Amino acid sequence: MRAAAIGLVTLAAVLAVPSASSAAVVPAPETQTLVSTNPGDSTPHARDGEARAFAQVGSMVYVGGSFTQIRQTATSAWTTQRYLFAYDRSSGTVSTTFLPVLDGAVNTLIAGPNNTLIVGGAFKNVNGVSRKNLVALNPTTGAIIDSWVGRSDGGTVRDLVLHDNWLYVAGAFNWLNGTAHGGLGRLNATTGAIDPTFNVNATVGRHTTAPYVWTIDVSPDGNTLVVGGNFMYVNELPRNQMALVDLSGTPTVLDWSTEKFVPPCAAPATFIHYVQDVKFGGDGTWFVVGTNGGGGWPAAYCDALVRFETAARGSGQLATWVDFTGNDTITSVEVADNVIYLGGHFRWLNNPNASDRAGAGAVDRLGIAAVTPATGMPVNWNPRRSGSASMPPGTSDWGSTVPVLWRGSDGLYFGQNSDGMGGEYHGRLGMFPLTGGRTVTPKNPPTATTGNLYLGTGEGQLAKVPFDGTNVGAPTTVSQPNYTGAGATWRVNDRIYWSHTVAGTPTGSRIDISMFNGGAIGVPWEASGYNDWFNAANMTGAFFLNGRLYYTRTGANALYYRYFEIDGNYLGATEFVLPTTGVTWSAVRGMAWVGGKIVYGSTDGTLRGVPFDPTAAPAVDGAGVTVLVPASAELTWSTPRTFFSVQ
Repeated sequence: MRAAAIGLVTLAAVLAVPSASSAAVVPAPETQTLVSTNPGDSTPHARDGEARAFAQVGSMVYVGGSFTQIRQTATSAWTTQRYLFAYDRSSGTVSTTFLPVLDGAVNTLIAGPNNTLIVGGAFKNVNGVSRKNLVALNPTTGAIIDSWVGRSDGGTVRDLVLHDNWLYVAGAFNWLNGTAHGGLGRLNATTGAIDPTFNVNATVGRHTTAPYVWTIDVSPDGNTLVVGGNFMYVNELPRNQMALVDLSGTPTVLDWSTEKFVPPCAAPATFIHYVQDVKFGGDGTWFVVGTNGGGGWPAAYCDALVRFETAARGSGQLATWVDFTGNDTITSVEVADNVIYLGGHFRWLNNPNASDRAGAGAVDRLGIAAVTPATGMPVNWNPRRSGSASMPPGTSDWGSTVPVLWRGSDGLYFGQNSDGMGGEYHGRLGMFPLTGGRTVTPKNPPTATTGNLYLGTGEGQLAKVPFDGTNVGAPTTVSQPNYTGAGATWRVNDRIYWSHTVAGTPTGSRIDISMFNGGAIGVPWEASGYNDWFNAANMTGAFFLNGRLYYTRTGANALYYRYFEIDGNYLGATEFVLPTTGVTWSAVRGMAWVGGKIVYGSTDGTLRGVPFDPTAAPAVDGAGVTVLVPASAELTWSTPRTFFSVQ
């Protein structure tokens, strides 16, 4: 059934173009801090089941899940410790005093107030005492804190989020503390007492199943709750799998909904709900969603990472961007330090053009990845969910899920249902440390309005033309022997990118990079081995700005863009059309972004400028076009080899 749909799905993905309204938000890339790709060596190991949750109290890290045994090192003997244990985050030494006894799996953990550990899951008894699905423990001994009264009477607890002293509870329950609540509730985190003012209920499960809430998060300011699960209604309002709740006063369901989880992704019996994890990013103005679902995209956001804007209102909400895996599941997301991390059993990102294989643009990412919040494109961080040749007997280096990614004080913790990560043995859990990571600084074209326009006038030759944003000066000819076989060229930071005609690629061209600061253009190198599918020679002009490569192409009267991630030089697999009026883009030859304007040449040899605002509709209004330099015998602006530089 899934295979039969591949052809239609792929065609739909290629043709999909967002509306003008969905392109109105254009996030700018920000400085990112990535964790190391080398997992720490001191974390202990678990086996059977999976690790699902982490929390930190003092120097101790707490691990919850469905595992049944743990051990200190790869050669240590296994010790029975079901569902929950603790270890010292510096040494990795497993605690011998924290020994709670639970009779069911742990799904979620919170470091609570007054030195407590709050545990949610699918248990009925803790330390031989009835504690239904929710309990507060002493983090040193694992003893129950009897004064904490929270409990989930009617079903499992799936997720917990703490903000100030409010503990938000999500799961497959109908009662909290003896009070009717459908999948959602709010407790006093200090006492466990129910908050009677929180009356938000998820109802009507998909595909004849009972409703439940699978994942939640609260914005940093505490004003918004995002909710994901298998429900179809929240407080009797249609909210298929996702809802936003206003927490600034009496909690109420916000006027926000999307239809992108209504169409079926794949067989309902396999994928009851598609929303697997949600997280707010940065200052809370946006949030991301990781999904599964198999086929069905782009009509639905299946097997994808999706960004939404928190302040948007109304029905039919569309994503700011969507990063499709090509029919592989995302099971967890985490946002930290301006990086979105995701885990699952995916094999590629940036892969909307194929199903269960690498299509045009697909970037290899085995089960764990990092992307930039501005565009959803992967950055150059690729540890991979894989083991080593010396994995211990009985272990596996690949499994179906990464149930949790969690940013602790010292790094990014991961829980999985397998044992390989980063080419090493890490039984069911591990951590990528901050130490050994790196900073990614955004790169853009020059922001100055005074500099030089460069124009290709012959093979290995450029004209350098002074330009102040309005007027041009006298050109000088500059020999550039490394700049050969060149087409559309664009400036980014300390380098130029250009279409390079070269044999041996599928299209006979590729995107190359050369260092350039106004002197000699350096020896070029290929931008990325992932971009050979793209016919770069087809571009008639191009410029880069804030994570997007804008371009025109042969025989087409439109201004296009694709996402382009400088850290790794990965080109977006989907082509978008920008809304514009009054410019004949099919005649454009060469473009540059200069001080908020597109400066462009044309087949008639004239240099023109027009204001550019990618957040507006239209982004370019031809009524604002001005002639900067008419065609002349001395210099004709009719080549794609045009770029702007301060030097």
